[in-house]
Amino acid sequence: MDSFLINEQAQQIHIQRRKDIIKRYPEVKLLFGSYPLSAPLIAGLVALQWTVAWLLRAQPWYGIVLVAYLGGAVINHALYVLMHEATHNLIFDTPMFNKIFALICDFALMVPSAMSFRKYHLLHHQHLNEMGRDPDVVSQLEGRMIGHGPLRKAMWLALFSVSQALRPLKVPGQAGVDLWMCGNIALQMGVNALLWLYGGWGGLLYLCLSTAFALGLHPLGGRWIQEHYYVMGIPQETYSYYGPLNWVMLNMGFHNEHHDFPMVAWRRLPHLSRMAPEFYQTLFAHRSYTRLLLQFLFDQNISAFSRWVRYDAQKPEGPARHNRHARQTPLAQPGAS
Repeated sequence: MDSFLINEQAQQIHIQRRKDIIKRYPEVKLLFGSYPLSAPLIAGLVALQWTVAWLLRAQPWYGIVLVAYLGGAVINHALYVLMHEATHNLIFDTPMFNKIFALICDFALMVPSAMSFRKYHLLHHQHLNEMGRDPDVVSQLEGRMIGHGPLRKAMWLALFSVSQALRPLKVPGQAGVDLWMCGNIALQMGVNALLWLYGGWGGLLYLCLSTAFALGLHPLGGRWIQEHYYVMGIPQETYSYYGPLNWVMLNMGFHNEHHDFPMVAWRRLPHLSRMAPEFYQTLFAHRSYTRLLLQFLFDQNISAFSRWVRYDAQKPEGPARHNRHARQTPLAQPGAS
C-alpha cells in the first residue's frame, strides 16, 4: 500500500527519552561536547583520497571503478559522517571552525554539499518524521516512483545521492542559498579544477565514483534504510545498527542514541548506549546490513512508505490534518514512558 503509517504522538520519543536518561543517569552530561581529534582525521582521509586519486590517474576505468567501490566509498562515507559531526558542532566548540572542516570534507567528495547538508539535516532533527517538513521523508511522487519491486528500489538506492539532493525542494519555505552555500560552491569548483590539473580525468572519476558508491547501492548503503524505515521488527521512529561496520562508519549505526543526544560526538556513542542499556536494549536494532538490504529489496510489502511518520507539527487540528495517503495506527513507540 502506498501510504505511510501514522504516528499519533505529537512529540518525538527522543525528546522524552533524553529527559528520562538524564534524570536517571545525570553523569551522561559528561559525554556532551566536541571531539577535536575528528579534525586531523578529516585532513588525513582527504589527503589519502587525493593520494589514491593521483595514483589512479592513468589506470583503466574498470580498475578505478573497483578501487572506488571497495575502498573509496568507505573513506568518503566516513567523510560524510564527519561532515555530519561538523553540522552538529561536535568537532570544535566554535560553529565557524566546524563549518570550515565541513568544507574540507567536500575536498574529497567533489560535490559542494557541506553547507546545504548543514541546513537540511538540522531541519531533519527538528521535524523528525513529519511528512511535509522532514527533508528525509520521501514525497508522494518519489515514493510511488520507487514502488515495491526490487529493480526500482535498487535503482533508487544506486541514485540515492540524486534523491537526497532534490528532496529538500519539497520542504516549504526553505528554498534558496546563503553566502556560506555560495562560498561552498565557489571553493569546491576551485578545488575540483586543481584536482583535474594534477589528477586528470582518472583521478576525478575515482573521487566521483567513491562519493556515488558511498551514497548508493553499497554494503554501507544499508544505513539509509536502517535509520528510519521499518523493514523488520515493529514500527519505531528510529533504528540503530550494532554490527561490525560501525568500525568504518564511525559509530553512525548508533542512531537512536544520536537522535536522543545529538550533542554527543561519534566517539562516545557506544559509551552512551552502554550507560543506559535498559533504554536501548529493549528497542529493535539491526545487526546485519546484508540481511536488511536483501529484505528491503525483495520484500514486496516494503517500500519507501515503510516509515512511521507524523503530521507536520505546525498544521492545525481538524480536517486539514487528514491525508488520503496516510493510515493511522494506535501503536505506541517502544520505550515510551
